[in-house]
Amino acid sequence: MADNRKEQERAELHRTIWNIANDLRGSVDGWDFKQYVLGMLFYRYISENITAYINATEHEAGDTAFDYAKISDRDAEQAREDLVKTKGFFILPGELFGNVLLRAKDDENLNETLEHVFTNIEESAQGTDSEDNFKGLFDDIDVNSNKLGGTVAKRNEKLVKLMNSVSEMKLGDYKDNTIDAFGDAYEFLMGMYASNAGKSGGEYFTPQEVSELLTCLALVGKTEVNKVYDPACGSGSLLLKSAKILGKENVRLGFFGQEINITTYNLCRINMFLHDIDYDKFDIALGDTLIDPLHWDDEPFEVIVSNPPYSIKWKGDSDPILINDPRFSPAGVLAPKSKADLAFIMHSLSWLATNGAAAIVCFPGVMYRGGAEKKIRQYLIDNNYIDCVIQLPSNLFFGTSIATCIMVLKKSKSENSTLFIDASKECVKVTNNNKLTQENIENILNAFKTRKDIGYFARLVPNSEIAERDYNLSVSTYVEQEDTREKIDIVALNAEIEKIVAREQVLRDEIAKIIAEIELPAGRQGWSNE
Repeated sequence: MADNRKEQERAELHRTIWNIANDLRGSVDGWDFKQYVLGMLFYRYISENITAYINATEHEAGDTAFDYAKISDRDAEQAREDLVKTKGFFILPGELFGNVLLRAKDDENLNETLEHVFTNIEESAQGTDSEDNFKGLFDDIDVNSNKLGGTVAKRNEKLVKLMNSVSEMKLGDYKDNTIDAFGDAYEFLMGMYASNAGKSGGEYFTPQEVSELLTCLALVGKTEVNKVYDPACGSGSLLLKSAKILGKENVRLGFFGQEINITTYNLCRINMFLHDIDYDKFDIALGDTLIDPLHWDDEPFEVIVSNPPYSIKWKGDSDPILINDPRFSPAGVLAPKSKADLAFIMHSLSWLATNGAAAIVCFPGVMYRGGAEKKIRQYLIDNNYIDCVIQLPSNLFFGTSIATCIMVLKKSKSENSTLFIDASKECVKVTNNNKLTQENIENILNAFKTRKDIGYFARLVPNSEIAERDYNLSVSTYVEQEDTREKIDIVALNAEIEKIVAREQVLRDEIAKIIAEIELPAGRQGWSNE
């Protein structure tokens, strides 16, 4: 019953978002427009979140008629310091989403009003522990952008429409929801625009099913962990899967990630708040993880999950400092300048706890190419750090049809061997893309947990054999492909052909007879010319 309700709530929410997108998009490019919807959704969320928090406190204290949204800004000021300590931010009643919306239609300077409100929310955290989590959060919601309209009036008209639409989203009372409605709305928007935007959108988004598989692989055998980390965290969907699977209270010290793109970095922090992760339970950093990693003081991490960018360029050996970096130096060689993939692997391994697991999506080329990449693979195998390599189906990711792989790293393995799983057929086709079903995910996880040979699907390979095969880690090298071609009995086929040839000869003889009769002189057949 709860499942039905959950799906109904989700379907209704998705319909509303789809209608907003179609209604408001107009001249604003979909991927840009997403930021306006998400930004406004976030503004509504934190307004309702802080109101619900203050009201609950007052109601418990006996004032059951209290409503924070209805008190004056002057009366509210006395609670500022306390609220910033507990929630990480402060919003005056007059600047709450609902109250700004009530005046929006008649506010000729709505763009300025919103800009002022966004600045005040960010500034409320200045000089406090939550400053880094709020700084620049509203930067991508440019209320004065020409993308919204050529004049202030047109821009404000669009902003009113946007606020109305976001206010109409049925996000319900937090306690009553069977879905994480704000978080779900965010994920639906991300998925919708990623699938429509090809590469420009897809680079920020890992499909939910792949996120689930990756996270489950890293969490096998764990009911709680210290910290979860993603060195290329995008909008944070992989980090939040751990919260969904384990329960956020079972990620004791919180969620850590780094992202190089500022827009995506802002989206990631917004995503944390939308999933009700408190400001002191996440630390998302902006910058280049390979050159300037910003969580030295927080490593090691018990769980690392990541879908880093494929084959991007990096400084590599053109920067003499990097070969002495403790993350990369153990392999004795750096990933090639034109392909940073294995640099992300080395970075993750370095920051992995001894009892932890890292599950990382990889470009297939890193599994078999020679040169520096082969030397890094040799280091990983000779030190027994690779737990499993999984071949995924093609066409799983937005913007690329490439069949990617997953590499699972562990530092404390009980046997000197590596598991290979060929999951290239574990999918169903949905329009142009392939999709992992729950059953596909279970099949892969079961093979991963049992670590037994399964014909045409999984094989546990001694590391000595991998060394003999020149440290090639392609799954197809170790797991035999099933020959699905029809088996033919040659003897039976030859007998059948002989029968057909004999029958052919009989038919030929009969046809020859008929033709001979037709060609007889007319008189012989009793015909007359008269």
